[in-house]
Amino acid sequence: MSQGEPRVELDTSLGYMLKAAASALHSALEAVLRPLGMTITHYACLELLAQRPGLSNSELARGAFVTRQSMNVLLQALERQGLVVRPAQAPVGRALPTELTARGRRQLKVASAAVRRVEQDMLANLDVSEQDQMRRLLTACIAALTEPPASGDVTPPDRPPASGHAAQAATA
Repeated sequence: MSQGEPRVELDTSLGYMLKAAASALHSALEAVLRPLGMTITHYACLELLAQRPGLSNSELARGAFVTRQSMNVLLQALERQGLVVRPAQAPVGRALPTELTARGRRQLKVASAAVRRVEQDMLANLDVSEQDQMRRLLTACIAALTEPPASGDVTPPDRPPASGHAAQAATA
């Protein structure tokens, strides 16, 4: 990179700061879940099933941010451990709805308390209004990166967006 090219200032880059926060959260969650014999994905799967019983492998994978294949391997392990149950055959189509067992609910109760403590620590220096604002801002960031642009136009990164009369002419 030459000296004249724009660069990302890590101290002020929101993307970099979000990545640092996510990494710190990930480490803190791993630290409290590991002694319980759980991974973050394991916990996420149980939490999703507690809130939405009967989710399929694909739905769980999307909710836990992993591939369907990874979720299938995890679900097989959770079944062997007696934490979840799935029918031998799909009641409709091919999806096997998954549900927590009593043992799964007990493990989740302990894990959820540990995860809540981590989140409380993370937010300890923010008041309720700041926490609400953070939720709104993060939701907006997620939407900006996951939803298609409203106009369908995407400006190439090496060209500034058109403005004024040029923009009107370009869309006419």
